[in-house]
Amino acid sequence: MTAPLTNLPTSAGTSFKPQHFQAITTDRDGPCRAVGFFEVHSENYFNPIGADNKTANHRQLAQLAQDYPLSFHGVGMNLGSATGLDPSHLAQLKALIDHYQPAAVSDHIAWVGTKDHYLNDLLPLPYTEEALNQLTANVIEAQDRLDRRLLIENPSTYLTFTHSHIGEADFVIEAARQSGAGLLLDINNVYVNGCNHGFDPAAWLNKIPADLVGEIHLAGHAVKDIDGVELRIDDHGSIVPMAVWSLYADLIGRIGPRPTLIEWDTDVPDWAVLQDEARKAVRLMGEQQLMGRAHA
Repeated sequence: MTAPLTNLPTSAGTSFKPQHFQAITTDRDGPCRAVGFFEVHSENYFNPIGADNKTANHRQLAQLAQDYPLSFHGVGMNLGSATGLDPSHLAQLKALIDHYQPAAVSDHIAWVGTKDHYLNDLLPLPYTEEALNQLTANVIEAQDRLDRRLLIENPSTYLTFTHSHIGEADFVIEAARQSGAGLLLDINNVYVNGCNHGFDPAAWLNKIPADLVGEIHLAGHAVKDIDGVELRIDDHGSIVPMAVWSLYADLIGRIGPRPTLIEWDTDVPDWAVLQDEARKAVRLMGEQQLMGRAHA
């Protein structure tokens, strides 16, 4: 596909939460303009849209779309499925895209179930040629049906498959290259996986070509002790940790600023906290640009 990776502004966005709607709309010309776009989970809006947007969630989304670009981020497209994509899911997503015309559409490098069972989780893929071919075919099919170039997100994982023979970064790169998709590069996921599986997240990120990155995700994570083993859990429930900010600064110093999303889905804080996190991303993008010009 020859469409641009994304039409999002090169700024910082946040996850949209309905409890923040009043604060966002009341202050849309004030400090919250530090936030350049909002991300919503596509499946939350699969209820009928209707010409007059009668449902409460669509009324909010319609008003938000008047003032901000939207990023539609899915969790149920099942791009890693070995049994194919769900035509009903794609049809509902296509109707949503056609109605709101979001600036970006994305989903995960993962599978979420079979044709008969939805497992409500983002499950990992083995990094093999067979899995890569199936993923690539699914992404191409989704893009054709949606008439949209997708961004595909690198996953957080808590186990590895013994028969995986392709490195995770190489697998992600090849999936994007072969399908024509872009990457939604989740830096927190890279850091979580590096800690859980013992690899260097900075080296992982250094492999990613700049031309593939359409959007970046930043988030917090939890640290759990499980039978004496430290495990990091990608729960999107806290501020972005300093180690992730550091990786982010290094990445945008190398590839340049990108639309950057502060992801927060559990223990959702006051709106002011999300704004502050977005401002940090904007500030780092500006600092890295200035440093780049100084070294030019």
